[in-house]
Amino acid sequence: MALIEFLKLALFAITRNKTRAFLTMLGIIVGVGAVIAMIGIGEGSKRASIALIQNMGSNMLTIFPGQGSNRFGPSAMGSSDILLESDPPLIQQELSGSSVVAASAHVQTTRPIIYQNSNYVTQVQGTGPEFLQIRGWEVENGRFFTDTEVRGMAKVCVIGQTVKDNLFPNGEDPVGQTVRVGALPFQVVGILEKKGAGMWGDQDDLIVAPYTTVMRKIMGRDKIQRIMVSAQEGKAELAEAEVTALLRQRMKTPPKDDNPFQIRKQDDIVQMQTQQAGILTALLAVAASISLVVGGIGISNIMLVSVTERTREIGVRRALGATRRNILWQFLVEAIVLAFFGGLIGVAFAMSAIAILQKFQVPAVTESWAVVLGLGFSGLVGVVAGFLPALKAAKLDVIDALRYE
Repeated sequence: MALIEFLKLALFAITRNKTRAFLTMLGIIVGVGAVIAMIGIGEGSKRASIALIQNMGSNMLTIFPGQGSNRFGPSAMGSSDILLESDPPLIQQELSGSSVVAASAHVQTTRPIIYQNSNYVTQVQGTGPEFLQIRGWEVENGRFFTDTEVRGMAKVCVIGQTVKDNLFPNGEDPVGQTVRVGALPFQVVGILEKKGAGMWGDQDDLIVAPYTTVMRKIMGRDKIQRIMVSAQEGKAELAEAEVTALLRQRMKTPPKDDNPFQIRKQDDIVQMQTQQAGILTALLAVAASISLVVGGIGISNIMLVSVTERTREIGVRRALGATRRNILWQFLVEAIVLAFFGGLIGVAFAMSAIAILQKFQVPAVTESWAVVLGLGFSGLVGVVAGFLPALKAAKLDVIDALRYE
């Protein structure tokens, strides 16, 4: 019997009892929909996280003082005063021809910023003119401070959009205005373009000033906290190795000793985030696939009931010349069709859910491989769930089947 005939018989049997067929498919619908939606949410979250990390600065390396195996933050071990103001220009001068684009000293603290009657607490970051190049940022209005202003410890600053909105809520132009950072007056010379949320919060919630001014006049210290380095495209690994060698040489670190500093690459954070997101996506998909298993059990159960109900029909078909193989394929195709239609409806359900989530700014995407996986898995569930009932139907004795009441 041709496959087309099996499909016609399957469709006839399914449409004969639409309500039962739909309830049977429900487990597959929910399972496939949940698997595709969970994978979509996981992949969307991963891409959003990676985009946020990369938005913080392409190929950026951050050098912290301290020893230890923690690559994602400064360690408590070692001296915090080993990095010098002369290190960033040394790195840029020695390595600009091979792997480094720019390097800058960096310090950071938190202070209240005051303008007239407005008071707002934010991050105060001290850095150099290379900040924009390293972080991939632009000035929306005004200018950035110069190297001369850094050397002269000028009290000038550039503010982020969040700080602007909180200090200047009436829409006045902040450029040229004087704000107080703690007790010190600073002239606003520029406004940074909006970057939005980052991995560690709102990237626009900051004020940037010369690191010499912040370090000495606000924080009351004479050593930088870290160094930011921008590596040439595709040379982050080389830059890390060369910076490590250069700093070890400058610090006269013995060959057998560990580095008295740590280097964190953006690539390391991206890799870590990708691994974590991959594990989360897999866990979500496994949890959602339980519904597919439940749906398969439902199909198997209903098909067993259907075989019992149609015992006499099976006997008639066998008496008219249908072979055991024909009966086996008839019920197996019926189970596969049930599961596949359930999978198609599940795909439509998942795509609708993802579209709704995207309207609410939830990072979710429709992955084509997830759709193929969902449909393929639903078909496999149909084969597995339908095989036992189909085998039972094929093994029925013709005489017993015809006598069945």
